[in-house]
Amino acid sequence: MTARCASIDLEQDRPNFDHLRAMTDERGVFEHADRTVRRLEHGYCTDDNARMLVVTARESEADAVRQIAPLCRIALDFTLAAQVPDGRIRNRMDSSGQWVDEPSTNDCWGRALWGLGVAARQLEDPAMRAAALAAFERGARQRSRWPRAMAFAAIGAADVLAAEPGHRLARALLRDAIAAIGAPAAAPWVWPEGRLRYANAALAEATIAAGAALEEPAIVDRGLAMLDWLVQLESWHGHLSVTGVGGRGRHELGPQFDQQPIEVAAIADACWRACAVTGDPRWALGVELAAAWFDGVNDTGVRMWDHHSGGGYDGLLVDGVNLNQGAESTLAVISTMQRARSLTLRSR
Repeated sequence: MTARCASIDLEQDRPNFDHLRAMTDERGVFEHADRTVRRLEHGYCTDDNARMLVVTARESEADAVRQIAPLCRIALDFTLAAQVPDGRIRNRMDSSGQWVDEPSTNDCWGRALWGLGVAARQLEDPAMRAAALAAFERGARQRSRWPRAMAFAAIGAADVLAAEPGHRLARALLRDAIAAIGAPAAAPWVWPEGRLRYANAALAEATIAAGAALEEPAIVDRGLAMLDWLVQLESWHGHLSVTGVGGRGRHELGPQFDQQPIEVAAIADACWRACAVTGDPRWALGVELAAAWFDGVNDTGVRMWDHHSGGGYDGLLVDGVNLNQGAESTLAVISTMQRARSLTLRSR
């Protein structure tokens, strides 16, 4: 990563929570939208409410924190309610408030532990922090057979360990996540899987976070190598060109569609983590590239979020954009702009 893109505009790219509020009722954030209108018939999912917990718990600007405090409480309550006594997580709730699936340790479990870990470290309210930590501890006794679920959980565990360095369950989860993610293959395919799938950079971020939390520099270096390779692979003519919904194999080069905002947000998170852990400012470029992708510096040159509503568009298509503003996409743009703003403010 040697090129530079334009720095973020702190005013234009300020995270806008308006659409997230519009997508949320007293139970949680709805999963899908028709343009800006939430689709009640599709109900809610823990995946998105845990993501909402992450972005609301880690928001640091005082005015925004006050405005989104109700969203944070709703997200935490939803995530707590999704957990069953043995720590597994239910993912789907219908619009009447009834759970419609069985508890599991799939991605929803990992994302729940991510959100709970961030909340346990970052929230000001001691009762909310305590509730989040207790739920994290229940969930951290479980393990998932899915590397991404383990990666999401590990990111939360790294936050818990930052708050409580001796936390035994968090340390054990981090070690098991490192094993579940695996070591990258040798060049030219510097990745632990034979095919890229979704939220790919989360695997690199979890490896970096785990290595840093456990004070194992070799693991940090492993994650940095994965991330450097991924950002180079998913860049095209100076902008991000992320893996499409069908995944990417060893010999599949060039732009793919449709591109999902979750991929870009994962790159922003991972590059922010790399910058925070190493202190190397070159990693800020990956965060800038992610913010620029949402602002139209992408394969088709179209803006991927609505500045007026604050919603993120659901996919970059070969012939344009999916204009629906679902929860996942909206949370992806909020998350990315949070990361970009934090690095820009830090460098001033």
